[in-house]
Amino acid sequence: MTDFILPHAMPSALEGRPNVKLLSLDCFDTLLWRDSHAPIDIFHALPGMTVLQRQWAESRARTAVLVQHRHKEVTIEQIYREMYPNARKAEIAAAVAHEIDAEARHCFAFQPTVELIREAKRRGIGVIIVSDTYLDSAQLRDLIARAAGAEVAGMIDRVFCSSTYHKSKSEGLYEDVLKALKCAPETILHIGDNENADVGGVAPFGVQTLHLKQFAEATAQRLRLESSISAMLHPHLPGTIAAQQPHRAALAAGEPQIGDSAESLGFSVMGPVFHTYERWLQQEAEALQAERGGTVHWLFMMRDGLLPMRIHQIAQPDQPGHAVEISRFTAVAASLTDPNAIERYVQFEIGSDPEKIAHQLLLPRNEARLLLKGLPKDRTRLAAFLKEIRHPQRVKQIVKAGKGFADRLIAHVRATVNPQPGDTLMLVDLGYNGSVQNHVDALLRERFGVHVAGRYLLLREQYRAGCDKKGLIGEDSYDCHTLEAIATNVAVLEQICTAAQGSTVDFQADGTPIRKANSIKGRQSAVRERIQEGTLRFEREQAAARLRGTAIDEMPLWRQAATAVLARLMYMPLAHELAVLAEFEHDINEGVDDTVALFDPAIARRGLRQRGLFYMKGSERMYLPAELHGEGMPVKLALLTQKRFGLPFKYADFVDSSISVPVIVADGTNVSTGNVTATPTHDGYYLAPIPIGDCRFSVGVQFGQLFDWVQVESAVFMPVERFLSDSQRPGMDETEAAPSLEGMQQVAPNLFQCADEFGFMMVPPPPRVDDRPMMLALVFRPIARREIVPVETVQQPSPVHAPGVR
Repeated sequence: MTDFILPHAMPSALEGRPNVKLLSLDCFDTLLWRDSHAPIDIFHALPGMTVLQRQWAESRARTAVLVQHRHKEVTIEQIYREMYPNARKAEIAAAVAHEIDAEARHCFAFQPTVELIREAKRRGIGVIIVSDTYLDSAQLRDLIARAAGAEVAGMIDRVFCSSTYHKSKSEGLYEDVLKALKCAPETILHIGDNENADVGGVAPFGVQTLHLKQFAEATAQRLRLESSISAMLHPHLPGTIAAQQPHRAALAAGEPQIGDSAESLGFSVMGPVFHTYERWLQQEAEALQAERGGTVHWLFMMRDGLLPMRIHQIAQPDQPGHAVEISRFTAVAASLTDPNAIERYVQFEIGSDPEKIAHQLLLPRNEARLLLKGLPKDRTRLAAFLKEIRHPQRVKQIVKAGKGFADRLIAHVRATVNPQPGDTLMLVDLGYNGSVQNHVDALLRERFGVHVAGRYLLLREQYRAGCDKKGLIGEDSYDCHTLEAIATNVAVLEQICTAAQGSTVDFQADGTPIRKANSIKGRQSAVRERIQEGTLRFEREQAAARLRGTAIDEMPLWRQAATAVLARLMYMPLAHELAVLAEFEHDINEGVDDTVALFDPAIARRGLRQRGLFYMKGSERMYLPAELHGEGMPVKLALLTQKRFGLPFKYADFVDSSISVPVIVADGTNVSTGNVTATPTHDGYYLAPIPIGDCRFSVGVQFGQLFDWVQVESAVFMPVERFLSDSQRPGMDETEAAPSLEGMQQVAPNLFQCADEFGFMMVPPPPRVDDRPMMLALVFRPIARREIVPVETVQQPSPVHAPGVR
């Protein structure tokens, strides 16, 4: 017979045990669970003290009883006497009451354990609680009644607490329990979550035991990471607990029953996020209804609104939700109804591809092709393009097309929901800027006489559009840097939530959507469907894991938990999660067929080795933390910290040591020697930036003076201005060097042996393109040093300057 039990199997724990006459249960994390990650997280809600002060007081109390009475078990009153040594008895009692009240608010009964208790009673089996706790039996029974309800407390026959008997379960508490019960130990089944205490401390007395394994190792790790990220995202508010995790019970009960990794990702990560979003949307709909009257229509913005709509259909089957297919492309197109709108769009997209702009401005394909073909190829190309777009006749043409598009979009909304004047259209979408609402808000209000309210999972507006917008994760709860940190990696969320269909590019006259072909792979769609099914499963099952004796407002708990869950996936994804998402591509959703890989670890590794942690500051990737997997926790923490707090780091801030590399600079006539300062990047690599002027100078890198063996990761030319820019992009404005070897031998890819101290690598310059100053960025890793070279503190020594370069 197994010596452990999984949470979902608790109701059947008595099966196959006909001789059990008494069920013995641990209390905390077996019967009563908390809304937080760890017991000490409750201490954050206690008034007049810090969590550390509460911990120190308990530690001092245990030390005192150990010295005075030679045991370590204390009462809660003893703890608070250490906390407030000069307090009166009434003040101590009040402090004790505050802590028990906090526990009562944030404890609940684990429903599978309650079902086990009911089964025991149905069989005529007694039930006792045996707990390692500083509460006494009366306090603990009262807490159970308040947290789990009077019915549960009424089914418990006796309560045994370590504080009463001055010993814990691992120290022999059960010996006293057996004396008090006067029953044969083999007729007792004891279950608890602490293997050392509940099995190792109880089984030696002949009692049957089961270890309740709350979580698998992967789940426990994920919850730890969520707790850690929550601490970074949520400044402590008075009266609130830390590391809020009301989803713990649902994960414990449901996750072990899921064998598919994609479904598990949906259940354990997307489930808590979208359950919270749905609960918040219900509150927002009720508030809109009370404030404005009329009917509040739930409009789920396709494609990314698919998963929220599916959750809503489970949570509120009687509250209809409507799928509307208003993409970013169609929203912009429908807004081009006057010259000012055209000018605003063009100004915003000034740096984009002219072909994309022409497409968005609804120019006929053949006309756009001719226009683009006739543009100059030099730097005047963009100015010439803008001149063509601003021609009065073409502006008139675009406005006409935009008005027709607006009519078709309105027909689509009318066919979908047909709102009446005075109603509210609640646009439900992931967010994060509410760009679609910005473009269609006025159109919908004017045509239908309705109020438009955008309600987003994540909202951080880039400018104040003046629309009615709110976000579950929004400005009312989070600062701008936190919102931007989460928005940066929103692509992974979009691809999980989206519909397996092409983006809407137009509408027929009756409003029927016209979609472009779906560019996403069928396999990706199948994986996404399994993730979404797991999310729906969480919504169906989550309520069955918890039983509260007293109702509380859970929304603040779920909001913080959902934010931490989402941020954890975005910044600290686990290997098995990335295996599910490995082949995902991201659809740009702007009316074109552009897709990009969701993440590419090779690109991040190259960027780190070439530029170090500074690379991450300017990198704009779809899912950068996924690319950093395998580079270590410090790298991920550095990225999260910089994004979360908007830290103003510069390249020099990452450099605290250097290697002086001897070089030769030659232009065919003159030769000069000197040293350049190579600074550490990542994984033992160094970067040596060597100026080469306007591509007239060759560089000889004298590796032989420093190393017997050296690994050269890359040698690329780039403009000096690009190297100094905060916005680094691997591969942008870069030209691969073609070095030759003198006294050096390549023995493996990127690995070189220097025959003697005269070995060097000669790097000729690239072809000259313009007069911009250029440089050679050489990235290398020392393998075996020829002699000990002192590592100096960086003092910005004078670099080698090619003639004419300063």
